[in-house]
Amino acid sequence: HVVALPNSLQTVRDAMERTIRWARRCQSVTSPEQAQFGIVQGGLDPSLREYCAKALADLNFPGYAIGGLSVGEEPAEMYRMIEATCPYLPPNKPRYLMGVGRPEDLLNAIYRGVDLFDCVMPTRNGRNALAFTDHGTVRLRNQKHARDPRPLMENCPCAACSHSLGYLRHLFLAKEMLGPILLSIHNLTYYQTLLRDAREAILTNQFVDFFRQKMSGWQAATA
Repeated sequence: HVVALPNSLQTVRDAMERTIRWARRCQSVTSPEQAQFGIVQGGLDPSLREYCAKALADLNFPGYAIGGLSVGEEPAEMYRMIEATCPYLPPNKPRYLMGVGRPEDLLNAIYRGVDLFDCVMPTRNGRNALAFTDHGTVRLRNQKHARDPRPLMENCPCAACSHSLGYLRHLFLAKEMLGPILLSIHNLTYYQTLLRDAREAILTNQFVDFFRQKMSGWQAATA
């Protein structure tokens, strides 16, 4: 049960306890074909997150979701709640962070133990002329891209990056549907590549270096 934040501690606790009761009820009627996830709630209170994670872990779900985050809180608060949750979830079961998010949020969550994500951001931003790159978000409507012959990203295999920034900008200004399509393809490709590379970095014990390198590029763009 997700409640609006900020809220009283008692309201958040009641919602968390209701979540656990619902989890038990759902588990009692599940079928063997289902991979049902228990969803951890608890607002922005670390002790409630810990309590809920432990209670759901005892129910032995096939996987676990972390819910009720990315709803307006600061990224640092979200990361703190992930840190309060993941240590109490089984390490051999997938951990799914719901509704997140920006590339930097994905890597910060992976750094803290998360495995799975879902988010509309790649396509929503693509429809609004915003492209993700290793050097931050490119706003294609900006005048500075009008005659830029470069691609969004060098060595990106997506269809959008076979065209120039200037051409992609033109598509949006002309209200051509091809613009949102190409940028959505680019953003999805960027996310898929980012998570593929993160997985490879984990397997080769190089994730910390990979994390720092990516964060450095994104932070330099906002400096």
